[in-house]
Amino acid sequence: MTEIRPLRESLIRWYMANYRDLPWRKTTNPYHIWVSEVMLQQTQVKTVLPYYRMFLRRFESLERLARADLQDVLKVWEGLGYYARARNLHRAAGIILNHHHGMLPDGWEDFRKLPGVGDYIAAAVLSIAYNKPYAVVDGNVKRVLARLFLMEEPVNNSTSIKKFKEAAGRLLSTQDPGTFNQAMMELGAVVCRPKQPLCKACPIQRMCLAYESHRVGEYPKKLKRSPAPQFNIAVGVVFKKGRVLITRRKPEGLLGGLWEFPGGKIRDNENAMDACIREIKEETNLSVRVDMQLDRVKHAYTHFKIVMDVFCCSHVSGRVKLNGPVDHRWIKVDRLDHYPFPKANHKFFPELKKFAAKLKNGKYS
Repeated sequence: MTEIRPLRESLIRWYMANYRDLPWRKTTNPYHIWVSEVMLQQTQVKTVLPYYRMFLRRFESLERLARADLQDVLKVWEGLGYYARARNLHRAAGIILNHHHGMLPDGWEDFRKLPGVGDYIAAAVLSIAYNKPYAVVDGNVKRVLARLFLMEEPVNNSTSIKKFKEAAGRLLSTQDPGTFNQAMMELGAVVCRPKQPLCKACPIQRMCLAYESHRVGEYPKKLKRSPAPQFNIAVGVVFKKGRVLITRRKPEGLLGGLWEFPGGKIRDNENAMDACIREIKEETNLSVRVDMQLDRVKHAYTHFKIVMDVFCCSHVSGRVKLNGPVDHRWIKVDRLDHYPFPKANHKFFPELKKFAAKLKNGKYS
């Protein structure tokens, strides 16, 4: 069995000498630490950095976030993905302001009850901000533990989490849990990497069973996943009197609360143009004419991929009656940047702006 105390000491000593210079490591503000941990879920550090700075410039305090309009929050979050994180952060801030006097709870039960706060977020924030003895288990930590102890449990199987939590809990330094948790995550991020781990630079190399048995490449174990399905989508940019129609998705679910152009999945034996016309009619009650194909966009989400055919359309008849979306606007194309849109939509914005710039007055009526 690995000797726990020397491992803790070696790991923390390594971390203090080698940790990356990141803005959330320069603060003891629980709100700032919470924002960083929410953003870092399933998102790389280099992607998070500009969003973290931008978010805290706009919502410098928990009260400012709680009192903000959700659309403003989503706009600042735009492009970071996993938008439920932003919606939950905003909602939780309101609860903290109204029920906890604006102070982030320092107890597990109260903090864990907040929207979007799972075991990982609770352990990370409470240990780092309040020095509470909760072990963090994320993807990086699971990889370190799997190699350290030759754990056979698949890291991508939800039934394995209990074993990894038990292992992390045994290692946790109760004297300095925040630093220890960050050290474990940092080790997984920069040394005990998924591919080409830097074992020679590892501070706990001599305690690692995978290294000792020359089996580092065999761990962590993973279940094989089926290939991500692909969906073909047709979307229409409907022009009317120099403006285009945008619709807002329901607040819950994938991309909840964001704006988009009407459209949907192409049916079997249906071409993209016909699907565009049909989807717009079903979704908005408008009859349209397709004038041209603007673009074809490919985009990958976590569990599926899409190929999106985008068409420019003219309004023919009908008034908007929504079936699915909760709101709509007729806006000029140069106002698109004022609304939060999914990343897939941004991929065709340059072509749309070029097209709109070339339109002659009165072409669409």
